[in-house]
Order: sequence, then C-alpha cells, then structure tokens
Amino acid sequence: MPTASSHTEPLTLPAAFADSVCRYADQTALQAEDGERLSYTELDAQRLLAARALLGLGATSGDRIAMWAPNGIRWVIAALAIQSIGAVLVPINTRMRGQEAGYVLDRSRAKILICAGRFLDQYFPAQLDAHRPAGLKTLIVLGDLEGSMQQLDWPGFLAHAEGVNAAEVNRLAERIAPADLMDIMFTSGTTGQPKGVMSAHGQNLRVAREWARRTELSPQDRYLIVNPFFHAFGYKAGWLAALLSGTAVLPHAVFDASAVMRRIAAEKVTVLPGPPTLFISILNAPDRAQYDLGSLRATMTGATTVAPSLIERMRSELKFKVLLTGYGLTECSGMVSFGCATDSAETIAHTCGKALPGTEVCIFNEDGQAQPAGVAGEVVVRGYNLMQGYLDDPQATAETIDAEGWLHTGDIGVLDEHGYLRITDRLKDMYITGGFNCYPAEIERMMSAHPAIAQVAVVGIPDERQGEVGKAYVVPRPGLSVEAKALIAWCREQMANYKVPRVVEVVPALPTNASGKIMKFQLRA
Repeated sequence: MPTASSHTEPLTLPAAFADSVCRYADQTALQAEDGERLSYTELDAQRLLAARALLGLGATSGDRIAMWAPNGIRWVIAALAIQSIGAVLVPINTRMRGQEAGYVLDRSRAKILICAGRFLDQYFPAQLDAHRPAGLKTLIVLGDLEGSMQQLDWPGFLAHAEGVNAAEVNRLAERIAPADLMDIMFTSGTTGQPKGVMSAHGQNLRVAREWARRTELSPQDRYLIVNPFFHAFGYKAGWLAALLSGTAVLPHAVFDASAVMRRIAAEKVTVLPGPPTLFISILNAPDRAQYDLGSLRATMTGATTVAPSLIERMRSELKFKVLLTGYGLTECSGMVSFGCATDSAETIAHTCGKALPGTEVCIFNEDGQAQPAGVAGEVVVRGYNLMQGYLDDPQATAETIDAEGWLHTGDIGVLDEHGYLRITDRLKDMYITGGFNCYPAEIERMMSAHPAIAQVAVVGIPDERQGEVGKAYVVPRPGLSVEAKALIAWCREQMANYKVPRVVEVVPALPTNASGKIMKFQLRA
C-alpha cells in the first residue's frame, strides 16, 4: 500500500482525513485502553455525527471550541469534528486548575468546552465553576455527570445531530482553505500570562507529514501516544501524523511504566515517542523483563538534555531502529528541527538535528547579524511552520517575528558545519520539567498571591529524573513566616503540578542590580 507521500497531499484537515479514510478504510484508526476499536471508516462516521451535533448546538465556521481532557478516542473524534466545520480547536492542558483553564477559555472566546468528567480525582467542570467565562455557552462532559450545573454528557451532545444534514458539514469542510486557522494553542510567556498561538491547516499538515516521513510511519504501525493531546508532541506529531499515514493510534491517558509496557507487549506497539523521563522509567522498571517489548521500532525524544548513555540503552535494550531527537516550539507548529535515524548516539544526545525542509534556522548575534558555524547566538527560525501570530496581541507578535520574517526563539544555540543545531542556553528564564515548558514569570505571578509572600523568584535547577525542576526563593512579608512544605502544598492547589516548585528556600532578600532587577544568574549559581 502506498504511503501518505506518494500522491498529491491535501492541505486542509477534512480533505486530508477524507483521503486517509478512502485509502485505509477498514484498518484500525483508534484503539482505546479498554479495547474499543474504530476503523478509519467508523472513525469518519463518528466524526461526521459529532460535527452535525456541533452544528446542532449552533457552532459554525470560525468559532473557538476548547478541549480539556486526557488522551482518548473521543478527544480525536471531537477534534476532527471541530476542524471539519471550520471551527478552531483550543486544547487546554489537563494539569491546569480551574482558574488557569478559565483564563484560556475567556481569552480564546471559546463558545463550547468539551472536557473530562472525573479525572485524577478531580471533577473538571466543578474546578471551572467559579471561573467559567460568560461567553462559554455549552459544556460537554466526557464521562458521568456530577452536580447540578448545566452540562451535557456525550450521548446528550450527539442527540443534537438530529435534524442536521451531513451535507451542511461537507459544505463547510469544502470552504476551508489551507491558510484558515486550525488551532489556537496556549503557551506561557515571560509576561506571566499564557499567549494564544494561532496555526493554520496547511502548515500543520506539512509539519505532521514531515514528522511521519522521518519516523517512517506506515499502515503497519501501531502508535502508542502517551504524550498529551493538548501538546504539539501528542497532537501534531501524534494522532494527526498517524492518521495521515494510515497508522493505528493507541491513546494512553496517564503514564505508568508497567501499564505502558503491558500495552506494548499485548498490542505489538511499534512507535513510542516521549521525553527522556518516559524511557528512563521504562528502562529502570523492575518488572521490565516480564514484558516482550520487541515490537518497538521508532521513537523520538528530546525536550531537555539527553544523556548519550540513555540513547545507547534505548538502542541496545529497547531495540529502537529509528531514534530521533528534535527541537520545537508551539510558535513553529511544534517543530523546528529533526535528527536522522543514522545519527550517532553523540549526535542525537547533543544536537537537535537540522531545520525542516523548506524552513531556515540561523544564529543571530545581538545586532541581528547571522553568525558562522560554531559561533553561539540567538536561534531564529523562518519558514512555513511559523505561527500566524499571537491571538489578539500584535505587539507580542511583532516582538517575536521581525520585519524579515525571522521568529526569535529566545534560545541560545550553535550550528555546526553540517547544519545541526545545538541548544546551549536560554535568553529567557524558561526551564523544562519532564518535557513541559515552565515560565518563571507565570509561576511567580501566581505565587505572589500567597498572603505571606513579599517577593518570589523562581529558577530551574538540575534534576536527575525530570531534567530540571523549579526552585523558589521566597522573601516573607514583615512579621509573617513561610514554611516550605506548606507553601508547596498551597502551590499544588493553585497551578498545574509541573509548574509547582519542588524546592523552596526562604531568604531575607533577593539579589538585585542597580536598577532593582533580580539577578537570577546569582540564584542559579
């Protein structure tokens, strides 16, 4: 059977998915953790039903519709339905609390939210109750309903398809152009508030297909996706790339090494990307010998420093034949550079590969001049993968993308003579915990609401398992005290778990320069 790259490639989601349904009709498209399976034809029918239901609720082209739920079959069905009517998908991080999710919903002007019911001992709609924006008209729950608030369960949602003709869905799908918005993904920034990154159909599909080509995805593959669907790694390099390739998608909601190994063995999983922490957990699992992991074929890791010894173990013990690393930003459709399957362990561990075909990566000095190989500077990117801009924020967009079309990443890096990129430092204060970007300005803003805190500064510190974790330096208010364990517990109630500082140090003052700016390099030292 031909691969997805052997003929003209549609550049809108509904056209691309229709092409896959035509070519892979009876093959498995989705397989749930409980064993439920949908073929490409069956997934298409569920997509159409959900799209009709969205229209029945009053949704239409251009509307923003949010998803706040863990990986699962209905996440994909809903996303395909949203994008089939020309509406814009707004994924929300499942680790966010109600206040954070409420901000994203309000900022994106989402009219409909499709969210988890009870997940990780939290009932998601209840979290949102006090923070629900007025513009959110409908809340659809993937699971059993709880409480008295106005909600629809999934069957209740699908009932709204009655009386809506499939021809109307097809009419809206045909009107979608490659330059139309496909999603708005919120990424935090140094301003302390998340920013909405706008991406279009055509660029997302081109990036996803390139990822599929690099990993050699095919209809014979079975792709276990632990990376969350709210992140580009689980969404664009995940189920989107897979469904363009005729691959079977196996969503996995919560990472547990034993459960993942059990699924690999039982379902003959061939593709398993993830951050280094995922593979460290599997390699060090005491029960690993109990499971046959010999079906594994391809992976991609990155998002933080990768030890060469880990790459060697992934090749020798997990037997990956295709092992890639990469570098990406939400602002670049999730992907900037890739390695190659033939790269050495040292190359994979110490570089992020080369720029995507059709795009450029360059190193600029402080004056905006391109630097030669081997000279460090700011990493800048230009090409089809760049975002359409930050939602309703032309100033931030102009500060990020210059007049020549270069997106300034804020990362410091070096290109070698072969064009391979190595990230050496960050202009910004961002650090990465277990694959998740953490922005100190956002965390500091939230921690500053604590009644006993006068000042707080957060930095990333090395951690063997997570790569980096947050450390907070806290100055108490006069006459008040701060206890580290209690403050960490308070933070867990206010923000996504990965943002919570793992270490708190109470100090009498923070180091500042003559202008009063906190000198974080001293805190890191």
